Amino acid sequence: MTIASDSRPRAVALQPPPPAAAPPPVRRTTRLTRNRWGYAYVAPFFLVFGAFSLFPFLYTAWVSLHRTSLSNIDGGTFIGLENYRNLLQSEFFWNAARNTLTIGVLATVPQLCMALGLAHLLNYKLRHRTFFRTVMLMPYATSIAAATLVFAQLFGRDYGLINTALEAVGLERIDWEGGTWSSQIAIAVIVTWRWTGYNALIYLAAMQSIPGELYEAAEIDGASRWKQFLHVTIPSLRPTILFTVVISTIGAVQLFGEPLLFSGNGTTSGGTSGQYQTLGLLMYQQGWSNFHIGQAAATAWAMFMIILVIVGVNAVIGRLRARADR
Repeated sequence: MTIASDSRPRAVALQPPPPAAAPPPVRRTTRLTRNRWGYAYVAPFFLVFGAFSLFPFLYTAWVSLHRTSLSNIDGGTFIGLENYRNLLQSEFFWNAARNTLTIGVLATVPQLCMALGLAHLLNYKLRHRTFFRTVMLMPYATSIAAATLVFAQLFGRDYGLINTALEAVGLERIDWEGGTWSSQIAIAVIVTWRWTGYNALIYLAAMQSIPGELYEAAEIDGASRWKQFLHVTIPSLRPTILFTVVISTIGAVQLFGEPLLFSGNGTTSGGTSGQYQTLGLLMYQQGWSNFHIGQAAATAWAMFMIILVIVGVNAVIGRLRARADR
C-alpha cells in the first residue's frame, strides 16, 4: 500500500528584507560657505574701501549738517541744511559753477573730437605705431604741477611764447590770466593736452574690436573712408564715447590742480575776480583757507549731486539711442 505524498504547496514564512543602509547625511551648503574663499579674497578691498572711501563719504555728509571749523570738527553745532541754503545763495558758488561748466565744455568737446580723430588715424597700418601710441600717452604720465607751470609760462603776458608768436603775426598780446574767457581757454588747453592721448587709446582699443567684415562690406558698397568712419566706426563706438563723456565730465567737475597752479602763486581765488575759480577751488578755499569745514563739505556734496545728474542724463540719452537703433 502506497502512501500518496501531499502535493499541496506549503506556506513559507517570508523573511523581512534587511534594512537599507542609511544614506550619508547631506551636507547643506549655503552660498556663503560655497564662496568663502572668494569672499576672503575680496574682503581686503572692501575693508580698505570702507575705511578710506565709504566712511569719509558718509562722514562728509554728516559734517555738512554742522557749523564747524578745521580746528574743532567734532565739536560743531548741528544746523541742518543751513550750509546748503547758504551755498545756493552765494554768488561765489554760482560763479564757480559757471566757470566749471564753461571750462568743462571748452576742454571736453575738443579733447574727445581730437582723440577720436587720432585713434582713427592710428587704427590704420602705419609704421612705428607703437612709438606714436607711447608718445600720445606721455602727457597723461606727466605731473599736473609740471605741465601747468610750463603752460603758465607759455601763456605769460610779457614773456610768454604764445604772445610772442601773436606779435610776430601782427596781433596784440593777450592777458591770458587776467581775462575771463582767455584764462578759461588757457586752462582748457592744459586739460586737453593732458587727456587727449589717454582717450585716444581708449577709442583705439574699441576700434580694434570692430569686425573687419563691416568695413569690407562698406568698401564693396563704394563707401569712402570718411563714410566708413561716419557709418561704421561712430555707431560701433557709441558705448565707448558715452563712457569717455561721463569720465571727462566727472573730471571737469572735479577740476582743481590746473586752475590752482595756473596763476603761479597757488592762490585758491581763481584769479583777481574769480574768473577761473572752479568748484574744486571754492571747496578748498572754504575749508582750508576760511576754515569753514561744514560749508566745504556742503560744496563737496553739491559737486557729487551735479555729477549724479550729469551721469543720469547721459545714461538716459544712451538708452534712448539704443532703443532708436533697434
